[in-house]
Amino acid sequence: MLARPLRIGTRGSPMAVYQAGLVRDRLQSLHPGLAAEGQVEMVPIRTTGDRVQNRLLAEIGGKGLFTKEIEEALVDARIDLAVHSLKDMETVLPDGLVIGCVLRRDDPRDVLVSRTGAALRDLPEGSRIGSASLRRRAQLLRDRDDLDIVPIRGNVDTRLNKLAAGEVDALVLALCGLERLGRAAAATEILTPERMLPAVGQGALAIECRADDSALRQLLAPLNDPESAACVTAERAMLAALDGSCRTPIGGLAAIDGDRLTLDALLLAPDGSAERRGRGTGLSAEAAAIGNEVGERLRRGAGPEFGFG
Repeated sequence: MLARPLRIGTRGSPMAVYQAGLVRDRLQSLHPGLAAEGQVEMVPIRTTGDRVQNRLLAEIGGKGLFTKEIEEALVDARIDLAVHSLKDMETVLPDGLVIGCVLRRDDPRDVLVSRTGAALRDLPEGSRIGSASLRRRAQLLRDRDDLDIVPIRGNVDTRLNKLAAGEVDALVLALCGLERLGRAAAATEILTPERMLPAVGQGALAIECRADDSALRQLLAPLNDPESAACVTAERAMLAALDGSCRTPIGGLAAIDGDRLTLDALLLAPDGSAERRGRGTGLSAEAAAIGNEVGERLRRGAGPEFGFG
């Protein structure tokens, strides 16, 4: 057991606080010594991504802006671990930091939330769909180029309030986010991966820690879900091979059947006018190699319309 209180770093949004609380509760259940008063401390950290809400992430530095200040606190030993939505993490971590474990993945699919209850195919021409994700935008336009995709940021409640106020006709959100906040009933339609391939790591929570903190890594080990970890390892390797960021519409989802892993990946032009799909399969123990091969294959031949020279 640790000699001092365990400090958990988290963003301050309702979703992030819920996720950090989930990790705290599981750690205390597994290690009763952490359940005593004062043994776990929650440390809220406001990130650049939280502060700047009036610009798209692609314009201000990408998804790493949700983790930068938290990772700095880890490196400086002001916190002991950080709880992240894995889809917010860069594929290359700062020196000295590692993903200590990946919790069992929640449902990775996206959902449509429409003000009238209409499904995606039934929305009127020109309907305004709120989404700041280039991946969602490109796939929506690939499916229906008559839609008007409107950039919209903020936490889940903020977006739902904007929908209710009529600023947009519908939203596309992660199902797992609605479920974690008890708002799953708001979903109008679950979008299948065939129609809307999720973001890499969507639905998975990762705990980041210092690589040399062996005592903490032993505490975290029972929380790790090997199947979920293998799936996101493949997805992140694919993303890294594509040098993916918030400036490139990329989707990826891996699944395991027995000891076999299958990865589906998608690279899109930002306006949805073109796409490249890739699939790789192999032993789940070779997850990183599978992802790297799929990513390299997608990148070969991808021209300027996909953001490559």
